Amino acid sequence: MTAESGKTAPSGLLEQLHAVLPEASLAATPLPRIPALRLWLLADILSSRALSPQTVNTLMEQPPYWSFCWASGQVLGAWLLAHPATVAGRTVVDVGSGSGVVALSAALAGAARVIACDLDPYARLAVQENAALNGLRVETCDALADCLPQAEVLTAADILYDRDNLSLLQTFRAAPSVWLADSRIPGLNPPGYRRLTEEQASTWPDLGESSEYNRVRLFVAEGAGPV
Repeated sequence: MTAESGKTAPSGLLEQLHAVLPEASLAATPLPRIPALRLWLLADILSSRALSPQTVNTLMEQPPYWSFCWASGQVLGAWLLAHPATVAGRTVVDVGSGSGVVALSAALAGAARVIACDLDPYARLAVQENAALNGLRVETCDALADCLPQAEVLTAADILYDRDNLSLLQTFRAAPSVWLADSRIPGLNPPGYRRLTEEQASTWPDLGESSEYNRVRLFVAEGAGPV
């Protein structure tokens, strides 16, 4: 299982991926919106750019979220790199990190410290492997309550696929500055958040999702502090 870069895909991530898709592999993949970063992503579908319905069903039932770079994560990561003053010199907590694209972008943009928070141990492993691949330093955490008090900037992308997570948006405002990207709820207008922009992006590798999920909205909430 060797990526086109010549690097061997991490065995721990491959083992977990094969539990869901035995024939799949990982490749160190440049991102369409953030070419400065490469991530260990699902490799076998890159040439077709779309998945069969059967494979999509398998992935939706047992999704290895960390093996995709989701659309909102790419948009938020690219925003941080285009506006490095947002995070430069600060402690950033990235919630629901998945592959780690936002956390890594924050580190690349000059954050003093980056903590990637995710419940999934394989996502945390993916963040560490992707940080090593890019020569960046990112810490990991499994409980938001443990790392939220350290956040000067909180980032979150692609977390609202589960509507139960909407309640987190108020929790996040304990941080002085919150940056949120979402493509799952078209009419999202959370209290205390200001909508900045809407951009087009797709998950990579491409899941062939409905075009409505390619419209990413970016929000910011600032000046809240502890709630």
